[in-house]
Amino acid sequence: MRIDILTLFPNMFIGFLQESIIKRALEKKIIEINIVNFRDFSKLNNSQVDDTPYGGGSGMVLMVEPLVEAIESLKTKESKVILMCPQGKTYTEKKAYQLREETHLILVCGHYEGFDERIREFVDEEISIGDYILTGGEIPAMAIVDSVVRLVDGVIKKESYEEESFTNNLLDYPTYTKPREFGGLKVPDVLLSGNHEEIKNWRKKEQIKKTEKKRKDLMS
Repeated sequence: MRIDILTLFPNMFIGFLQESIIKRALEKKIIEINIVNFRDFSKLNNSQVDDTPYGGGSGMVLMVEPLVEAIESLKTKESKVILMCPQGKTYTEKKAYQLREETHLILVCGHYEGFDERIREFVDEEISIGDYILTGGEIPAMAIVDSVVRLVDGVIKKESYEEESFTNNLLDYPTYTKPREFGGLKVPDVLLSGNHEEIKNWRKKEQIKKTEKKRKDLMS
């Protein structure tokens, strides 16, 4: 899988790409991630990529031309272009599974007051990570990349994500490790029994119980 991220702030991704699972996936060449500064596609002498909005209003609006130039320089027949935008559909684990099947993702990060509306004619879809506003699309892009890359074959063990929260419309079951008792709180006996069938049934019941308590909407 190849992922290209269009941003005005490439340095925000330095640490993100150099740690943990993302770093290992890059080193194994399972994925390829490129950070592209779309300021490089400005045709103005000062590399300007934004301007004041027609009709008045506060803030600066990202121009359509440098963004489209950047997208077109990367786009292939296999590309899916995604705009990071609070107006987009809310991101879910189901969407992460869908995106992992893509060969090439182009993620467009906005900034300032927003995009020239015409940019929407050059993207395949818009994604939001929640009903709140951030200063830019870089953090949402990181969230999407992290959630998708971990699902790509060979990045982590399949069993590590098969029974996680949201994969079956249920939250994850409780997990424990040593010590067996802490502050009077004990590890459930069933987990120490060695009976794998009982453990499996207990975990399923706990998933249902936890989801009903915390996120009943997932079960509807």
